[in-house]
Amino acid sequence: MNAERNFPDWQELYRTTPNESLPWYHERLDADLEQALERWHVASGRALDLGTGPGTQALALAGRGFEVTGSDLSHAAVEKAAALAAERGASVRFVQDDILDSRLAERFDVVFDRGCFHCLPPERRADYARTLGRLVAPGGMFFLKCFSVLEPWDGGPYRFSPEDIREVFGERFEVLSVHETVYQGTLDSLPRALFVALKPR
Repeated sequence: MNAERNFPDWQELYRTTPNESLPWYHERLDADLEQALERWHVASGRALDLGTGPGTQALALAGRGFEVTGSDLSHAAVEKAAALAAERGASVRFVQDDILDSRLAERFDVVFDRGCFHCLPPERRADYARTLGRLVAPGGMFFLKCFSVLEPWDGGPYRFSPEDIREVFGERFEVLSVHETVYQGTLDSLPRALFVALKPR
């Protein structure tokens, strides 16, 4: 879980790489999120796409009627996502924000993290959980997708087991469900993932 990982310069990555070439690029709403929204009867409200990257998930949520904010550490990612939204006539607010020093002041009915948490330094996970506890509105839902310990590739993001998730988030969130799945994207072999549904305690 805590082996040292090296991650790209996110600003440079998004500045120089076409969105469609990113391993995690997925045009449609993430299938696990789609099923979770139906399972937990979440159909509207304010949504945060945390680590929005290409912005596709934010746009898909907006297409379902959510009032969406997409945030990312990378200015380049935010600029490209905003341009895509403008091109498609979608109403989404994109902001540059560091979740470990977040300037977001509002609370959200839905927060979705499809790839931010599992890139954070292990020593900052408690800070992340604390911030999410502030951002998720009472009665809201937090949906998290991250690499699973079952993923055999030894590079890339940190891996997590269901027990790890409960250890990181259990103080502030009730873990409603954890299931094994995959990351839809551009890779031939889809990485193994966990999809987690949580609600504030």
